[in-house]
Amino acid sequence: MAIAKAERLMNLALCLLGTRRPLSKRELRASIEAYLEAASDDAFNRMFERDKDDLRELGLVIETVENLDGDTGYLARRDSNRLPPITLDAEEAAALGLAAKVWQQARLAGAASGALQKLRAAGMPEAEDAYEVHSALEPRIPVHEAAFEPLMLACRDRRPVTFDYRKANAAQPEQRQVEPWTLECWRGHWYLAGWDRERGAERVFRLSRITGKVRSRAGAFTAEVPDVVTVRETVESWAGETATRTALIRLRTDSGYPLRARALSVRELGNGWDELEIPYGHGLDAWLVEFGPDVVVTGPEDLRADVVDRLRAVAKD
Repeated sequence: MAIAKAERLMNLALCLLGTRRPLSKRELRASIEAYLEAASDDAFNRMFERDKDDLRELGLVIETVENLDGDTGYLARRDSNRLPPITLDAEEAAALGLAAKVWQQARLAGAASGALQKLRAAGMPEAEDAYEVHSALEPRIPVHEAAFEPLMLACRDRRPVTFDYRKANAAQPEQRQVEPWTLECWRGHWYLAGWDRERGAERVFRLSRITGKVRSRAGAFTAEVPDVVTVRETVESWAGETATRTALIRLRTDSGYPLRARALSVRELGNGWDELEIPYGHGLDAWLVEFGPDVVVTGPEDLRADVVDRLRAVAKD
């Protein structure tokens, strides 16, 4: 939801909740700045009807009162829109406390903290004992990519986007037109799944390879959003998680711990190098390139050639 629309909906909700008598559309238009800026009466009427429907979809109970001095009036009674009592046990309160700590660098950090404070003010237990039991976990979701926030909002609002994307084996980025579906974090990296319009197929994009700004586009999605989006399964297949072949690589001692965690076997070679046998699947070459000079591929030969090609493409940039 665009910020301007969210602000307009909030103002309308406050007007309807704050009045003791039904307000006509004329009065609401005079009270909300965004409505005053409407180009015509028809434009205002369309905007107001959409906003009223959106608030009702969000759960606000809006009453309509007819024959108010010849006009229709609207109000949202507080007793009809009051939340039920909050009943959380200590374990549930601790889970909410941990959830609020997850988002540290994204836009949701302030919202999560504010929501937690409101719940506590409404009577949610502090659950200090339960929290201490779980606090050692200290969950975090790192969000370093500038593309995360605009893509998160685009996924939520179902808005198409464009961005420049550089594949691991490409010297220059290419523009992509994507209908974003969902974001998922896997092994410390964020991925976007969506419909690539130019390629006419589902694609997964790693956020760290998005360059420049993410721009929203007008219009609706052209492809149906699936009920289940298998982001992690797709990325796992790229990284060789479901591979049946194996590859031999040389890895510098005390480096490449993610590779060591995946290794089927490790053998010391001496002179600061180890030999690892790791699962080999589609996309393993892109992953190995990220370790730079710490990795040398021994075999198979096609994997070695793919890694060399990717390194050459990066060096040309």
